[in-house]
Parts: sequence; structure tokens; C-alpha cells
Amino acid sequence: GRGGGRRGRGRGRGRRGDRGPRGGKTEESSVWHPVTKLGRLVKNSKIRTLEDIYLHSLPIKEAEIIDHFVQLKDEVMKIMPVQKQTRAGQRTRFKAFVVVGDNDGHIGLGVKCSKEVATAIRGAIIDAKLSVVPIRRGYWGNKIGKPHTVPCKVNGKCGSVRIRCVPAPRGTGLVAAPVPKKILTYAG
Repeated sequence: GRGGGRRGRGRGRGRRGDRGPRGGKTEESSVWHPVTKLGRLVKNSKIRTLEDIYLHSLPIKEAEIIDHFVQLKDEVMKIMPVQKQTRAGQRTRFKAFVVVGDNDGHIGLGVKCSKEVATAIRGAIIDAKLSVVPIRRGYWGNKIGKPHTVPCKVNGKCGSVRIRCVPAPRGTGLVAAPVPKKILTYAG
């Protein structure tokens, strides 16, 4: 019969119980163990600020490096289902767009696609942290107080989307469509 004798023609799924506790990760996984040279330098306080990393154009491969320097707020901008046609119908996955920022000159946008919404959001947050960039700010008119606007007229283009940022007087606020306004608010 099936599975008779010790030779077996089974599925090879036995003896997998001795691989640590269920759930995979243990309690001490919340402590950050850097894997890159930059991560080790940051953890040992050899690099003091995020600006030092940007100054030398070092690639940031660990999200914890960003967490070490700045407290970021994140917001899910959009979750959209994407489908792939297969032999047995469609396979639906979820694409998450997340923006992170500290309202003080740092902003990042992350995109992740996954079978589950929660996994996609978690991946997008990590992706956004890895893509954090500094935002240069300036003045309109007199240089009084802290910088409050973009330093000059700036044009940007990605795909079919074009954006133009123009300096404005203090107190004008952001004059933009709802989505760019939300993103630029996180930039500060």
C-alpha cells in the first residue's frame, strides 16, 4: 500500500519539526544587526548624520540606517490590484504605494507588489525608506527665519507626469493637486 515499509514513496515532508520555534523569528530579532559596512559604521556612531551619507553618495541598502537618523511618518497613497493572465484564469496581486517623510527635508516613495495587502505595504515602507532623498529648501524674497519654499523653479518628469515647483511667499502654503500636496507635505 501507500507509505508501507520504511522505504516509502512519500512527499518528503517529514522530520521538519527541529527547525526552531514556530513563526520563524524570535524575540531578539527586533535588535538591528547590520550586514553592510555602512550599517556597521552607523551603528558604531562613526557616521553622525544622514547628510554625511548623502555627501559621499553612499548607497543605502538597509532601512534601519534611515530609522537610526530620522523619525519618519508613512502613509499609504494607493493600493491597486494587478492581474496576470495564466492558463487557469487570472492571478491577482496587490501593488502598494507608500510615501515616507519627516516634514523636515527628507522624503521617499516606495512601491511593492505582493500576494497579500499587508505584505505589500510592509515591503513598500522598506522600499520607501531605502529611497529617502534630501529636499533642498530656500527663500522667496528676504532671507528671514527658516527656509520655507523651493530655492528656484524646478521641473520634473517621470513617465507621462510633469511637475513644476515654483517658489512662493511665506504663508502661501502648498498650491497643488491633492496627491502632490500630500507628498510635498511630507517633505516639509
